[in-house]
Amino acid sequence: MTLEAAAQDLLFREARTHNKWQDKPVSDEQIRELYDLAKFGPTSANSSPARFVFIRTPEGKAKLAPALSGGNTEKTMTAPLTVIVAYDPKFYEKLPQLFPHNLDAKSWFTSNDSLAATTAFRNGTLQGAYLMVAARALGLDTGAMSGFDNDAVDKAFFAGNGWRSNFLCNIGYGDWDGVFNRSPRLDFDEACLLA
Repeated sequence: MTLEAAAQDLLFREARTHNKWQDKPVSDEQIRELYDLAKFGPTSANSSPARFVFIRTPEGKAKLAPALSGGNTEKTMTAPLTVIVAYDPKFYEKLPQLFPHNLDAKSWFTSNDSLAATTAFRNGTLQGAYLMVAARALGLDTGAMSGFDNDAVDKAFFAGNGWRSNFLCNIGYGDWDGVFNRSPRLDFDEACLLA
């Protein structure tokens, strides 16, 4: 099955990074629907290391604000929802639940710190991308960004659980007045090889 061109446009060709937001909330029900769609994206050994903090209250935004770079402050404070896309370095503790057909899988990571770190970061990043595509599929706009102090975010939000922040993503209903002209993309021959 192939998605129709309009759906492809919604997810990729016409989708844009948003910097300004309409004053329209994203409900808790939408947030749950968003996660419940994104969670089905594939990860290595179904490891699912991503962890998400959905910040939608003034108190949560105030806690996040000191970690933001100047250029990201206003757009984050005005976004109805900001997600800290993080990962759990000890994701492998959940493998008996997530990968039950191979109960030895946990040992792959407990005996190899480098493999665990790489797997957590790589697959957590994938899950963050799935979250963005899921948001677009549900009619929401996104604005992913770096430009923040990871250590400050981790201290403020993850001191008790050891999770680590990867990137932030504002989600809501974008104001198209804040969208830049689309930047170029590399052509196939510049970015790809056939082997």
